[in-house]
Amino acid sequence: MKRIPFLFLLLLAALAAVVGCANQGSGPDGGPYDETPPRIVSATNPEKVAGGKRTKFTLVFDELIKVDNANEKITVSPPQKEQPEIKVSGRRVTVEILDSLIPNTTYTVDFSDAITDNNEGNPLGQYTYIFSTGAVTDTMQISGHVLNAEDLEPMKGILVGLHTSDADTAFTRTPFERVARTDGQGYFSIKGVSPTRKYRIFALQDADADYRFSQPSEIIGFLDKKLVPSSFPDTRYDTLWIDSVRYDSIRVIPFTHFTPDDVVVTAFKEARQPRHFLKAQRDVPEQFTTFFTAPSTHVPTLRGLNFKSENAFVENRNLALDTLTYWLADTTLLRQDTLRLAYTFEEWDDSLQRPYLKTDTLELVPRTTFAKRLAEKAKELEKWEKQRERRHKRGDYTDEKPPVVFLPTQLPTDRTISPAQNLTLKFEQPLARLDTTRIHLRLKVDSTFREAPFELDSLPGNLLARRLRAEWRPGQQYELHLESGALTSLYGLSNDSVRSSFSIGKLEDYGTLFVSLSQASDTTIVQLLDQSGNPTTQVLAQDGRAEFYYIRPGKYFLRCFFDHNGDGRWTPGRWDTHTPPEEVYYYPEEIEVRANWDSNPAWNVKALPLNKQKPARLIKQKEQKRQNNTHQRNIDRLRQRGGR
Repeated sequence: MKRIPFLFLLLLAALAAVVGCANQGSGPDGGPYDETPPRIVSATNPEKVAGGKRTKFTLVFDELIKVDNANEKITVSPPQKEQPEIKVSGRRVTVEILDSLIPNTTYTVDFSDAITDNNEGNPLGQYTYIFSTGAVTDTMQISGHVLNAEDLEPMKGILVGLHTSDADTAFTRTPFERVARTDGQGYFSIKGVSPTRKYRIFALQDADADYRFSQPSEIIGFLDKKLVPSSFPDTRYDTLWIDSVRYDSIRVIPFTHFTPDDVVVTAFKEARQPRHFLKAQRDVPEQFTTFFTAPSTHVPTLRGLNFKSENAFVENRNLALDTLTYWLADTTLLRQDTLRLAYTFEEWDDSLQRPYLKTDTLELVPRTTFAKRLAEKAKELEKWEKQRERRHKRGDYTDEKPPVVFLPTQLPTDRTISPAQNLTLKFEQPLARLDTTRIHLRLKVDSTFREAPFELDSLPGNLLARRLRAEWRPGQQYELHLESGALTSLYGLSNDSVRSSFSIGKLEDYGTLFVSLSQASDTTIVQLLDQSGNPTTQVLAQDGRAEFYYIRPGKYFLRCFFDHNGDGRWTPGRWDTHTPPEEVYYYPEEIEVRANWDSNPAWNVKALPLNKQKPARLIKQKEQKRQNNTHQRNIDRLRQRGGR
């Protein structure tokens, strides 16, 4: 048998090792995964497709590639009526633009990070193909971020567009001249911009793909100032790596810096939303509820058609007026199965894009009629009487009264409340009478309970509750007692006797937060947020200071907004009046409140740009991580080897 030279065997082994390292499936002891993104080796010029208006070009890469989410990630500017066709074949990507090209116009096809290699998913990066149908190619760029105006959350996938026209109708009637889409960080970069023109910038969640603000339900954003593109030579630093964890050197790389690159657009949905009547629902004889798709400032009215409507109802309106419940104050109507009424409310004209008043005729029949309810009660009474007869035969005369139906009443169940907290009493029907002499708040002194003063307030938008206020004594125990008959509903039901015991937290169990604000205003409302970013309480800053008392120990965040209209709530903007949304700012760090301790953070609300303010822990829209994070996989492999 012929002998194989030893040197050849060594070369063969080395070759096998190289192949094993380059092969993704080489096993846990293989070489590093490929981290190199695909590279473009050639690109064709745009050319007309024979026999049509289409224009196509082809990109050729040095390895097999794939294109992810082309419709979402690839953006053509100027915007197209028809989505371009993207075809992938091996190492080639062919793009066909279906719309006719506009003369003397710069076109950009922004691939974002859609192109990756076929094996490891390494992205090509932010690649844009640029060409012009005229003698001049515009090469300027405008970039920045789009944030949700209410909570500064980065907005992913929202359209950002430019207009050179000063007319307000450009945003509502004309498609954008140039567009881009935001990534997972809310970042956008609009390319192919002219250095000789001034631009107005807009954000748009384009529901109908017409590249203009055409529906009030679309999320929008705008800046009133005009943007002037420019550029200057600049440098950046690039790190050269020896392997996955060690770097060799840092290079200084010259590049062209395009401005403005710090644009921040805050996006919002207008408060005036298309309002449509959803339904009217009458489950029980005592009440019916109407539902709408959006809030309104107009209070609906009704007129009885088969009954007298004057003083016939007690209305429970939520604050947004999108859900209204009508309780029958005229109890003679309970026996009337069908209520016919003319209902006048604010409706939305979809064609004219404006509200108007509409009247509908409603016929309301309860699911459970009054007659059926009486029959059920009679059946229950008959059952009870038979049970009583059986007890009598046994000589048991202890339960001689039929069961009484009480008004369901709910008292607070918290065993400990803070000194700044109020109590809420809840019941299931509107009240006709409230006897405060039968309501007792008692403070425990030594071993006995003594009467303590309190006040009962109505709650806006809620007929079925009352707020109880008192001057609580920290560290003390209380009892709330509602005697039987303290509450009587419109329909004659009274509460049973109920009690609730609770204590007030000790002062040393809470912390205090004094926030000093600068660059705020007299209208600034400061909110204390929990770990999920939800407000726990809010106060109006006075003389540049916001004070929070009786805070439970824990970690919190701060947010504020400038309440220009004084309604105590954040208000979005309006395009027709060019009213921007109320400004929102975040304290950039987490705040720890400790028991029996005063915290005094100082907050310059405008010290950081808006896209840097929201704490990372509160950001829900994280930058999408690739399933194949090749660099991290290589680091993990080296660590595993080091641990063996």
